Amino acid sequence: MAIEVAAPPAPKVVAEAMPLAALAESPPVDAIGVLGGTFDPIHFGHLRLAEEITDGCGLSQVRVIAAGTPPHRRAPRASAQQRFDMVCAAVNGNARLVADQSEIFSEQPCFTVDTLSGLRAEFGAQTPICLILGADAFLQLMTWHRWRQLFEIAHLVVAQRPGYTLDQSSLPAPLAVEFEARFNSDARSIHDRAHGIIVKVAITALDISATELRAHIAARRSARYLLPDIVLDYIRANTLYQDER
Repeated sequence: MAIEVAAPPAPKVVAEAMPLAALAESPPVDAIGVLGGTFDPIHFGHLRLAEEITDGCGLSQVRVIAAGTPPHRRAPRASAQQRFDMVCAAVNGNARLVADQSEIFSEQPCFTVDTLSGLRAEFGAQTPICLILGADAFLQLMTWHRWRQLFEIAHLVVAQRPGYTLDQSSLPAPLAVEFEARFNSDARSIHDRAHGIIVKVAITALDISATELRAHIAARRSARYLLPDIVLDYIRANTLYQDER
């Protein structure tokens, strides 16, 4: 960490997967969510999404996983350590959100299917695991590495903004086939099995963009109330996003 701006209680951080030998001795846990992103920086749109999906699906926790080397987009502006620091600060004090570093420090491209496989090994075969996606990301699912294998590991929870309807007619044909076979209108149905279901959860419209946030900061405009104060303090202390282009 370059500069520390505060010393809050240590946040919940997941370092690595549990050894397979320990799984048989571990009691089963409730359903978990997985929210990935570059988090460059993390903001209230991300955090509110995690909260509302947790409530809608009845999750016990959401793993917030900052990407290391994203295969689908350009390199983040903040370093891996800085982005992980911001995630830790943002989730601190919320027992339902856990900062997960399984991808962030990897020097190789990280694929969601591999990350989910690691979580499946950690939590065992019976625990429901839910990959949380925005509707835009779900529409692009066929471009993801081994995308069909995702259904063999996890449920897919699609966040739906007000005024937007995701239905089978809007999907590419192969994805539409999967949607028809797997969709359940009850978001709590994810508890019925460990993987393979698609559900939708309506979320509050918070039109906050990390790109626009960085532009605000570079232009010396206020970013207050768009992200947690502790994250904004960290950005200022580390002079991040000062030359956003």
